[in-house]
Amino acid sequence: MGKKNSGLLRLGITGGAGSGKSVVCRRLGRHGVGVIMADELARRAVMPGMPAYDEIVEYFGDAILAADGTIDRGRLRYIIVRDKAKKQALESFIHPEVFRLMKADEAALRQKGAAIVAIEVPLLFETGMEDYFDFILTVYLNRETQIQRLMARDQISRADAEALLRIQWPEKEKKKRSDFVIDNSGTLSQAEAAVDGLYKDLMTRLKNH
Repeated sequence: MGKKNSGLLRLGITGGAGSGKSVVCRRLGRHGVGVIMADELARRAVMPGMPAYDEIVEYFGDAILAADGTIDRGRLRYIIVRDKAKKQALESFIHPEVFRLMKADEAALRQKGAAIVAIEVPLLFETGMEDYFDFILTVYLNRETQIQRLMARDQISRADAEALLRIQWPEKEKKKRSDFVIDNSGTLSQAEAAVDGLYKDLMTRLKNH
């Protein structure tokens, strides 16, 4: 895509839940790439004292709070995968704050000398962020493995894992609209080798950026 020319190459990393985006980010980080994880930003955005926290509690009620007063993300996820209107409301509270935090973290990485910043955004296409990035990478794996990993990672039922995947764009569409694709269906070493190749490609493109 190569749309931006800000002196900083932005790589957007997306893929379905449980596809292994964090594996890719960790490996890129080992190469010195600046990494920003949208899920971590989302956790920060809903901490007590943040604007989104108050909006979420006011909208969803105290039932979504854990005993310590923080938002129980599991309870919240259970609600939004079953109610599209509530999912959209939650996104309207969280996304502006996540974007603000992302820009701040990106500026900090640039100040530290990062030439490439990889930003992991699970709902990159769903939230219309394509134009923000120079290049987009989709990480994917076969659906059954994805479901099994989600069930194990989040300690949820198969029905809940499938419900979560249904609210995300089909992998086929994401792959079609991406500059790079990594298949994470194999071993960890295979995935890391694919990331190493991606990094070399990005460094070549950076010279012409």
